[in-house]
Amino acid sequence: MKIGVFCPIGNNGWLLSENAPQYMPSFELNKKIVQRAEHYGFDFALSMIKLRGFGGKTEFWDHNLETFTLMAGLAAVTSKIKIYATAATLVMPPAIVARMASTIDSISNGRFGLNVVTGWQAPEYTQMGMWPGDEYFGKRYDYLSEYVQVLRELWATGKSDFKGEHFEMQDCRVSPTPQADMKIICAGQSDTGLAFSAQYADYNFVFGKGLNTPTAYAEINDRLKAHTDKTGRDVQTYVLFMVIAAETDEEALAKWQSYNDGADMEAINWLMNQGGKDTTSGTDTNIRQMASSVSPVNINMGTLVGSYEKVAAMLDEIGDIKGTEGILLTFDDFVQGVEDFGQKIQPLMQCRQHVVMDLAEQAPVTVLEKSA
Repeated sequence: MKIGVFCPIGNNGWLLSENAPQYMPSFELNKKIVQRAEHYGFDFALSMIKLRGFGGKTEFWDHNLETFTLMAGLAAVTSKIKIYATAATLVMPPAIVARMASTIDSISNGRFGLNVVTGWQAPEYTQMGMWPGDEYFGKRYDYLSEYVQVLRELWATGKSDFKGEHFEMQDCRVSPTPQADMKIICAGQSDTGLAFSAQYADYNFVFGKGLNTPTAYAEINDRLKAHTDKTGRDVQTYVLFMVIAAETDEEALAKWQSYNDGADMEAINWLMNQGGKDTTSGTDTNIRQMASSVSPVNINMGTLVGSYEKVAAMLDEIGDIKGTEGILLTFDDFVQGVEDFGQKIQPLMQCRQHVVMDLAEQAPVTVLEKSA
């Protein structure tokens, strides 16, 4: 089971709460998190793209770094961990993204991959005069399909003459091409989104569900399998969970309760309003599911709360779900959370024992051990 960290590219991470850690995003913060994640054998780091936040008392996600430049910087200060940036495909032409990806492939020596998103929050784009209108919701996967075909052509051959409804390439060139196979992630959960991933993506990114229900998302894997049976491709799932851990269940639950007590309802209400704009049957907006979630305070993502032992056991349960390639983690406190995962959770996970053994073999020998 692969483990990744969802880089806190926006302020305050993924908790819309006045009682959660309050911080601004910075390169230094993300460098510290990703370098420590690499130290503990994390397999990948991924950053989102967010062009406008949700406001409220916490100014949630009103302050964001840019994903490609951030991940290029992180690629330069790491050596093993896989690096993913996110393309806001509605406003970033595929030929430009293909060239940026090839550049970061060079910086990382073949460790770069790409997450592609269609866009769901109109104010991100209306502020720049680049929202095509709400009819876009109904055709966004047609748009994304053409977009990815252009990317694949440019990466594979260095040129594209693709002609479609949304893109028309005329002897478009990109060189150098990536040295490694460029992996693409897409967050598909509707049937339309899953069909896209089955045809064009390498991995499908989904939200975990509920509080301490690690396997509740498994039906999405089954639905994805029905689509890959038609395409004949092997597309695995990366599932997102937040981890809130402590020495005891009681301590962890107390933190979770505190975050909920301090919920920034102004930001949450704005988020839910925006999430409801897409009324098409093919929507993948997780925010629309928030009414049935345990709590909207962390954007409806699956949440694992408990002692280090309990969290390790729940992560192992996820590792047993067929079709799941990896787990993408967020933390209430990212710096401490990565340390706690590496030192106190991962060593208890059965599905990560190969990593624990590798880390033990790499551990430096102390002077005392040498003299013994």
